[in-house]
Formats: sequence, structure tokens, C-alpha cells
Amino acid sequence: MQKKRIAIIGAGVAGMALALLASKQGHEVQVYERAAAHRVMGAGVTLWPNAMFVLEQMGLASDIIRAGGTPEFVCQYDRSGNRQNALDIDELNRLSGHATVTILRRDLIHVLGDALSAQGVSIAFATTVTEQDIDKLRQTYDLVVGADGRMHSVAREALFTSPVSPCYQGFINVIGISQLEPGTLPNSIGDFRYPGERFGIVPVKPQTCYWAGAWRTPLDKSCSQRDWLCELKQRFGGWTEAVQSVLRHAEPGSVRAIFVHDLDPLPYWHKGNVVVIGDAAHAALPTSGQGACQALEDAWLLSCLMSQQHDLSVVLGRFYQLRIEKVTMAQNAGRQLAQQLFSGHREESTAPSGVSLAQLSQLWMQGLNA
Repeated sequence: MQKKRIAIIGAGVAGMALALLASKQGHEVQVYERAAAHRVMGAGVTLWPNAMFVLEQMGLASDIIRAGGTPEFVCQYDRSGNRQNALDIDELNRLSGHATVTILRRDLIHVLGDALSAQGVSIAFATTVTEQDIDKLRQTYDLVVGADGRMHSVAREALFTSPVSPCYQGFINVIGISQLEPGTLPNSIGDFRYPGERFGIVPVKPQTCYWAGAWRTPLDKSCSQRDWLCELKQRFGGWTEAVQSVLRHAEPGSVRAIFVHDLDPLPYWHKGNVVVIGDAAHAALPTSGQGACQALEDAWLLSCLMSQQHDLSVVLGRFYQLRIEKVTMAQNAGRQLAQQLFSGHREESTAPSGVSLAQLSQLWMQGLNA
């Protein structure tokens, strides 16, 4: 395999995962991050079996399991706490051959960061990369990878003559982390719904969970974080005790309001030796449940292709061809569920309509176990 010099813009999940995988293959890797230290965008993530497959390939599955939790079900409830139906995560894991792990995003980033340090890969923090810098990087490095996020990806802008703008999908997520008395919550993901509103609670440890309250609202950045927190408490004030408990015990510094955007599918992800991955390429809504999972798949597949083929133009073209169908499916699924949740109509499913656990496992593991 021909060793390459690789510049990665962005030290999020996609960027660090690719940096680790590429470095282990012997490539020379440099990561650039505009923040002064690791940034945590979001409270936590659910790493479904497809993500854990990748983390096993990276040698990090045991670290992730130790840092996270392993829920047994996704249970859907009405706002009063009456259970409507459930998805058996243990059975899904059995069918997939891999675990499902819930983890705080800060802990996921910590695991990836420690693994990079152990591998000897450095991150140039407080380094802003401009479009002009990308022109310089593409001349210095064999490959320039934009893993710089959904909202302001400089690498993505460098690929297209017209600006590519993320699409606001009409709802807000107010997210946070709560520390509770052990045993307060069951070891299952709680999905509480009322027409037009949703509150999700995800256990990580017996005393720790992350959560999100969501509802449809116009894009209005004049409101402060405190304003949105007040509205959160008002909107969900009459909901079941499980919701009230996590709101009472929220870590103040963890609460954040996010106007949720995604991307329309892009016609290509690379030009020359510059490529985008993760949210910079195919940001899906959180309702897809697959954001971090698909970012990890990107890193794994791109590293695999580089190990098999010397010609980067072939690698990058093949990468897009192999990934676009699956990530577009995740994007569409996220939009469809968001429409169901926030249209004001009742919806009674925890999985894509008419999809069995076996089919769901096949969808998520597509392209991994073949």
C-alpha cells in the first residue's frame, strides 16, 4: 500500500476516526481544528450495531462499552407515561452481531482523542482553515479531508461554485445531561410523544442520562438559551414524572438549544484530492438516529478503499458510489420521522413503517458484513 500524506480538517467523530484508521495503516496524518480544545456538539449519541462494528475494527469497542451504557429496549410512551410499544434492542443486537451503546458525546470524543494520542497523531487546535488554506493544503498533501461539520464546512464550500446551505427543518432540540439517583430510570431509551412535541431520554449509566425536548418553531436566534430552557420547562411541565425528573436534575452547563438543520443529498463529495465526509457531506436529522454512526462508516470505508487502491481519484469516486445510497436513506428516514412527529398528527411506530427487526438490522449493517 502506498503511504500518503493526509490533512484532516475537523476533530469531530468523523475526522478523528479517519485519522486513527489512516494512521494505523501507516499514512502520515495531520488534523486541524479551529477550536482551542475538543468541542462537544450535542449531549450524547446512540451507537447502533453498525457504528460498533466500525469501533471494533478500530480496537475501541471495549473502551466505548466501558464508558457508555447498553440499553435493552426503545420504549415509546405518550406524554403521561403510558407505554405504547417497544423495540427490542437485545434482539436487534443478536441479529446484527454487534452491541448497541449509548454514550455521552464528551466521553466518545475523549476515547477517540486518547486513541489518537496513543497513536502519535497530533491535532493542531486553534487553527482556522480558510478556502485559501485549502488550496495550499491540496498542494502539500496527497489528500485533504473536510470533516468540518454540517453548518460551516469550508471544505464543502471549496467543492461547489454555488454555496451549499444546510436546510432548517422547522424544529428545535433543547438538549442536556442529567445526573439522577441510581435506579430512577429503567435501562431503556424512553421516547415520549404528543402530537407536535417529543421528549427523549437516553440512559448511559444508572445515574446518568442525556435527553432532548423538541417541537416545531420558526428559526429565531434572538432568543437566549435561558429563554429556550424556560419554554422547555413550560411545554413539558405537565408530562410524566420521568421527564420532570431529568429536567429537575439537568447539568446547567449541558443545556443547549439547537435549530435542527440537515443537508439535501449532494451530487458529489470530492474534487481533485479534496473530499468531505461525515456531516460535511451528508448531515442527517437527529431523528435518523444515525449521524455519528454514518460518520464512523465513512471513516472506515474510506480507509479500507485507500488500503486497496493507490489511485485517489478511483478511491474517492468509489467512496461516493458505495456510500450515497445508504446515507441518503438515513437522511430521508430522519426527515420522514420529523414530519410525522412535528406535523401534529399521532404516530405510533418506533422503527421505519413496516420494517421488522431483521430488516432494520440488514439496513444498518448494509455494506459492512458483506
